[in-house]
Amino acid sequence: MLRNSSSPRPNRFDPNDVAPFLEFSSLLREDPYATLKEDFIQYLWRVKKIYLNDLKTTQGETIEILDTGRHNTNAGPDFLDAKIKIDGILLVGNVEMHLRSSEWIKHKHQHDLAYQNVILHVVLVEDEIIYHGNKSRIPCLELRSRIPPRLSKTYLKIINNETWIPCQHLFHKVSKIQLDLWLDRLLVERLQRKTAYIGERLDATQNDWETCFFQLLCRSFGTRVNAEPFEWLARVIPLSILAKHQDRLLHIEALLFGQAGMLEREFVDAYPRKLKKEYQFFRKKYGLEPIHLASWKMLRLRPANFPTIRIAQLAVLIFKSRHLFSKSLAATNVKEIENMFNLNVSAYWQTHYVFDKKTVKRKKTMGKSTIHLLIINTIAPFLFIYGKKKGEQRYQDRALKLLTEIPAEKNKIIIRWKELGLKPTSAYETQALLELKNNFCDHKACLSCTVGHQVLKT
Repeated sequence: MLRNSSSPRPNRFDPNDVAPFLEFSSLLREDPYATLKEDFIQYLWRVKKIYLNDLKTTQGETIEILDTGRHNTNAGPDFLDAKIKIDGILLVGNVEMHLRSSEWIKHKHQHDLAYQNVILHVVLVEDEIIYHGNKSRIPCLELRSRIPPRLSKTYLKIINNETWIPCQHLFHKVSKIQLDLWLDRLLVERLQRKTAYIGERLDATQNDWETCFFQLLCRSFGTRVNAEPFEWLARVIPLSILAKHQDRLLHIEALLFGQAGMLEREFVDAYPRKLKKEYQFFRKKYGLEPIHLASWKMLRLRPANFPTIRIAQLAVLIFKSRHLFSKSLAATNVKEIENMFNLNVSAYWQTHYVFDKKTVKRKKTMGKSTIHLLIINTIAPFLFIYGKKKGEQRYQDRALKLLTEIPAEKNKIIIRWKELGLKPTSAYETQALLELKNNFCDHKACLSCTVGHQVLKT
């Protein structure tokens, strides 16, 4: 942690005093740097959490940091447009970070023009002198004796922790305000990440919002198990063809089940035989080719989630609703969307889960939890990207509002968060917590996490 004159500990740095580093290195494994990651060095530089007094290069030149620069997350030097003074001379350029200076050679930076404007090499230890292509020595700042032992001790405790989340034993020290702000940001990041695929599909459909929405809504109908075949099904049956038969549920089912590859065999029941006959006519008329039946998975699925039932529900949705994307845009709350997806399958499917096997009659409607997943995974991300592309903040705000109206999700990850004392009340919070766990905690990206920053301050 950066110390100043008001700190109870003296802020003077003796370059010959290795006591701080000895305490630090004693916490490491046999290789003193094997446990560390380069992002720790980047973090120390970015937030200036090093002893800053009497900064010198390894050649003894004085260093004054005026601006650490912009953190570069793409290829090239780690920090761009930094401003520093070396022996009173102002230098503007890039800063590169390594654990050992020899990694410059290992990474072949000496052959990369992007590194020719590096004005300072910041390393944990200089084990090799590094030169530019013009044979001039690159100024080097060595950090091994400038890292506060308490900070390094906390970092190593986190990075080597094998608990469910790295900061599990320190997580409770983060204030609610800081955590809430971080979760707000994580939710937006999660929506942006989800919309990346939507953007790809929009390009593929020439910005046809209705077609793209239909394809990805179908993907959500398949849940995780049958997501791919459901999206393929939506791609091989154009909306324009379905629209021509919108007023006949039998025709819609024939087109969907036929294109799903489920009408290729012989049937006992009259209804699937009728579907097959209709589909054979449509297949010739429109030049259709079905997907392979083997694409569908039914093993370990609850009967209510069988792809046959999901397709039957999708058929009713198409039969009941025109312009699904436009209707979703117009919905102002979760209740309206729930009403839109209040679907009851046709008479045959009320007594069947698969063809030719009759069961007890049941209304196979979509449950609220299923509809909420459709909102979380498709409708909210579509509203978000639509608002962004059209420059209309109200749709982005509505996407967030919908998530606040949906109860907290129930899954293994959320259960574990609850065990740590968190009590999410809506999908807004649970989606953010999923993002935190999957994209930060699991990768030990603590130095890119607000929670990690706060823990390191303790």
